[in-house]
Amino acid sequence: MDTAEELRHARELVAGAGRIVAMTGAGISTDSGIPDFRGPNGVWTKDPAAEKLSNLQAYVGSKEVREQSWQARTRHPGWEARPNAAHQVFVDLERQGRLSAIITQNIDGLHQKAGSAPDRVIELHGTMFETECLGCADRRDMRETLARVRAGETDPPCELCGGILKSATISFGQALDADVLERARAEAVSCDLMLAAGTSLTVHPAAGLVGLAASAGATVIVCNASETPYDAQAAAVLRGPLGQVLPALV
Repeated sequence: MDTAEELRHARELVAGAGRIVAMTGAGISTDSGIPDFRGPNGVWTKDPAAEKLSNLQAYVGSKEVREQSWQARTRHPGWEARPNAAHQVFVDLERQGRLSAIITQNIDGLHQKAGSAPDRVIELHGTMFETECLGCADRRDMRETLARVRAGETDPPCELCGGILKSATISFGQALDADVLERARAEAVSCDLMLAAGTSLTVHPAAGLVGLAASAGATVIVCNASETPYDAQAAAVLRGPLGQVLPALV
């Protein structure tokens, strides 16, 4: 099937769907200036050592890693990023009454900034805009802690218990929130179309939600710059910039 025919087929599938669930990853935010991780220009592709900052064991075990992480948080492009055309597609589908949920691996909050209802966005990997104490689980606005970093605290401890603080995101070696994952699974098995966009579908358990949806009878469409392990289960696979591909679907 050539590209134009694949796109026509995908558009027909989207037009005929009544309960759509989106699964989004880092690729949807690259047009907003936030680099992905594993792509040709990805953060970890260019600097493999940077992946260590997302490893829980390394973070807990090394003050140096924590200090590097706090400095990286102050510079994260997500603070200035704005939604792009790809994010707007899901707002449009929601307004049509056909989007049940957005299951996102992203921590940047751009779906909500674009206008998606916060209660429809399931943030599997948490949010960069809050901190969480690994000791007492106290959560606060990230900006409060970054102000302490800019004031000279290189590794700010929890103000309640003195424990280790990190962003309220899921690191490698850290379990997903069970309630959040269960909600995502419930959405996956009840949709009639799963639209996976901008995700390599290699990180589990998030990636497995696509297979779960397919096993429950949902049609799967994959939109990603590179191949994914779930392309064979997809009724349509689209390549190209998501800011162009996704608007063409709706």
